[in-house]
Amino acid sequence: MADQVKIVVAGAAGRMGGRIIHFAHGDPGVSVVGAFEAPGHPAVGRPLAEVNGPAGLDLTVSEGLSEAAPGAEVLVEFTLPEPTMANLRQAADLDLAAVVGTTGLSDDQLEELGVLATRIPVVYAPNMSLGVNLMFKLVAEAARALGDGYDLEVWEAHHRLKKDAPSGTAVKLYRILCEATGRDPANAAVYGRQGMVGERTDDEIGLQVVRAGDIVGEHTVLFGGLGERLEITHRAQSRETFARGAIRAIKWLAGRPAGLYDMADILGLT
Repeated sequence: MADQVKIVVAGAAGRMGGRIIHFAHGDPGVSVVGAFEAPGHPAVGRPLAEVNGPAGLDLTVSEGLSEAAPGAEVLVEFTLPEPTMANLRQAADLDLAAVVGTTGLSDDQLEELGVLATRIPVVYAPNMSLGVNLMFKLVAEAARALGDGYDLEVWEAHHRLKKDAPSGTAVKLYRILCEATGRDPANAAVYGRQGMVGERTDDEIGLQVVRAGDIVGEHTVLFGGLGERLEITHRAQSRETFARGAIRAIKWLAGRPAGLYDMADILGLT
């Protein structure tokens, strides 16, 4: 199809890379033209169908972006912070748009991502679930409406293999709460409590983390008042929800001007 968006997928042998490849291959608006892994990865040089791809996709896992990129329009990145930034620099040089769902980016890396987005269009979202991105808006509205007098806590749970903590989604929820309530994000966070910590302060926001089993992803924001509490919760039951969001982002991003976008732009929530 002439109007298919041609994509190249990083981390082709990974959990998210594989889900995105499967969903993209089944979508008439998207075409997977390249898939790659880091140099030295055991999947490099193997048929994608044997590694993590659908049987009908005749591609070989390439070594790095430059080898996989010819013919592509959009880089899809759900790997780790360092390779993500290296691939984004290369994508900017190759004039590729990018959809990025990598979590755990540092403040410096986020700043560089913003600079790269002045050269190419980038959708960056730590969570591409449509439900989670609606949750972001609901949490902001609840925090502004409730005002002072409610204690704020963010709780998240993920599978035992997740490397960063708190999750990128939990960090974004925390930052949304800070912005909505006028708190300083550099000072408000409390990461767990132990011992005689005393009464909680008016400014603190707790961030609690669970890593266990095969939990796909759960996030709760708790507003604790006197005599009542409000909880806003999202539970992901499958990585398919993230892959579906990524496909929607890919199709939305094609043809956009350079700039840094997020899922709120795609959902019309801005």
